[in-house]
Amino acid sequence: MPRFGPENLSRAHRAREQSQINMIDGITRYYQCPQQYVRISVKEGASSTTGYFRFGEGSTCYGRLWGHPTAQTPDGPLHDALASAVVRDGTVHLDFDPSEVADNLHRELYVDDWRHGSVSAFAALYYFVRPILGVKVRKHLQKLHFRGWEEAPFPRWPVDSSVDSLHAELMRLCVRASGRDQIPFIWFWPRGTSSCAVMTHDVETKLGRDLCGELMDLNDSFGIKASFQVVPEERYDVPPEFLESIRRRGFEIAVHDLNHDGHLYKSREQFLERVARINAYGEQFRTKGFRAGVLYRKQAWYDALKFAYDMSVPNVARLDPQHGGCCTVMPYFVGDVLELPVTTIQDYTLFNILDDYSIDIWKQQMELITAKNGFMSFIVHPDYMVQPRQREVYAALLEHLVRVQGEKRVWVTTPSEVNRWWRQRAAMRLVEDGENWRIEGQGSERACIAYAGEVSGKLSVSLEEGARA
Repeated sequence: MPRFGPENLSRAHRAREQSQINMIDGITRYYQCPQQYVRISVKEGASSTTGYFRFGEGSTCYGRLWGHPTAQTPDGPLHDALASAVVRDGTVHLDFDPSEVADNLHRELYVDDWRHGSVSAFAALYYFVRPILGVKVRKHLQKLHFRGWEEAPFPRWPVDSSVDSLHAELMRLCVRASGRDQIPFIWFWPRGTSSCAVMTHDVETKLGRDLCGELMDLNDSFGIKASFQVVPEERYDVPPEFLESIRRRGFEIAVHDLNHDGHLYKSREQFLERVARINAYGEQFRTKGFRAGVLYRKQAWYDALKFAYDMSVPNVARLDPQHGGCCTVMPYFVGDVLELPVTTIQDYTLFNILDDYSIDIWKQQMELITAKNGFMSFIVHPDYMVQPRQREVYAALLEHLVRVQGEKRVWVTTPSEVNRWWRQRAAMRLVEDGENWRIEGQGSERACIAYAGEVSGKLSVSLEEGARA
């Protein structure tokens, strides 16, 4: 039998304290709010199994649940842990660790493929024979692979905001537990803008490289700068004057994989060998941004990336070779790397898998993301902007983005600027100043104070008087 001496009791006490800190850190990092107003406790009696449950209507969770069964698939009835949440003595008492759940979703630990470093059989075979396949054959194989994608219950299409809804419900309960009308926090985006959007261009072929100038012309006609992700080896030459032509016009550069062969994460040994060269290209290209080819990723290995930010994780990966999705419309940290998730459908998927030459899906996703004050990230390849039809669709997207920018005060910027802001915001803090609050930290002159409250059983957020949202 285990001995419960002073040393073991002290160790158990420290473990409980650390667990409590982790739970509080999750929501305070998300909202950047004072810790004294966030009190969360998890009931004793941990489940030995990990599975699915929900927390209100908008959040599908994956993790351990105390005192209730979890489901092994997300398509059946799920226990609602919100129904058993209790506010008592200034504390929110839960049946699960919300930080654990958010981390599981961020890192896609609910996905069978890739959880242990394995590649799906389709992905392995497809990328082995891909170099000898014509475009029509590739499109046919991809459509066969994605049959039935619309019926998948999770992550929710076309945008899954489970992590964001989880935090919103937690904040609402914390407001109630605090006994205050409102809890202050640092608003998500600078100068009170409501949401954020970035445009990115993955350059996959020599043809795409040669079309970058024309794509920059089109972007500039709408006043939108973008980031070009450049493949450093094998696909095409990358002369210094090509990179300088992008920088000179105010656009950005990021490293796009090593050679885009789909095998970056084939094994840990191969990944480490390749990532050393990728990191070197980051220095050579003078960039802090990275995106893997085909949006392949294994976030447990990100510690080897010497980049400030990554752009490889989809919000919903229904129509990608690697399934999953991070289930958030906000940037988040994976160790020291800031993840800027891909939150909208790619142009290739839209045109070649869905045979859709409208911007309807993009518009629907933008509406859902802005409703959450979230981050819109687009991928449009210069390689697929050859025909007038595709260019017309892209121009329509840019026109709509400019309209949304004006109507909803969206911050349209570049990935490096989002990285800079999100890191500054993470280091800021709210300080009481008499009966008011002020924000301290680098970049605070662009930051705004917001307030979270509860109205009719829902979370309500508002900006401090004088700021605009």
